[in-house]
Amino acid sequence: MSYEPPLEKYTVSIREVAWGPAAKLKKIGGENTLPFHYFEGALPNPAGLAMEILDVRPESWSPIVLEPFEDVVSDPVRWARKCIDVYGAEALCLRLVSTDPMGMNKSAGEAAEMAKKVADAAGVPLIVWGTEAEEKDAEVLVEVAKACSGGNLLLGPVVKGNYPDVSKAALEHGHAIVAQASMDANLTKELNIALCKSFPPDRIVVDPTSSALGYGFEYTYSIIERIKQFGLFDKDKMMLMPILADVAADCWRAKEAKESKEQGILWEAITGISFLLAGANLLVVRHPESYRLIREMIMEC
Repeated sequence: MSYEPPLEKYTVSIREVAWGPAAKLKKIGGENTLPFHYFEGALPNPAGLAMEILDVRPESWSPIVLEPFEDVVSDPVRWARKCIDVYGAEALCLRLVSTDPMGMNKSAGEAAEMAKKVADAAGVPLIVWGTEAEEKDAEVLVEVAKACSGGNLLLGPVVKGNYPDVSKAALEHGHAIVAQASMDANLTKELNIALCKSFPPDRIVVDPTSSALGYGFEYTYSIIERIKQFGLFDKDKMMLMPILADVAADCWRAKEAKESKEQGILWEAITGISFLLAGANLLVVRHPESYRLIREMIMEC
């Protein structure tokens, strides 16, 4: 008698979200099994990786992570091109930190103009990220959606306090969105239900927020894992969206990451790889070497 190992099969799939320009379209999601369980189901799209860039020179970055970009950090367009041309980035995440109302407080129009320049110069899938100030992000992301109309960006974070305005603009101008509910699977579901009344579910990526290794990592891991299980195990249609894990900022704030270059790179890479094991479909990372290590792992699986 031959032995057949017990396998788990699921009758639903995570929704597939496609974003970016037509020539470089990136698809994430689409799987009908748990992360890396190739023996149990289909994993049609490898996890996505986006390298982080800022719209202004970062003032608080560790020298370890600033060094690879020192010659371009004052010019977001050149920074974007270096990530692509030198480090092989397949996608980018542009943080509009200059719009922070507690900082430079640049206008939505200025931010949208910069986002348009980066999107046009990069030619790869682009995440455009606000500062998580709800009201200002609503202004900024709406203007970005208009300025980059038809560019198929991924706009975020879209939260309970600003989703009507941002999702409407994203839908009108052909963009996808990142719905963010901080470290709570039930709040993630509530936001998805509200969004799906007027926004297509296959244009939504969820961000339960993430944390760094040693700094609440286990809790975040369990939330990502639970969201994936709600979708696949319970067949919950409002929990079948791909998941974003934004590991860059939290990892490089950790004092351990700042102690040495090797330790910092591994701190970010291990955090990112672990979130992929939990169920994340898209990562945002900062250091080129972290990006390389994670990408190699994805490609070898």
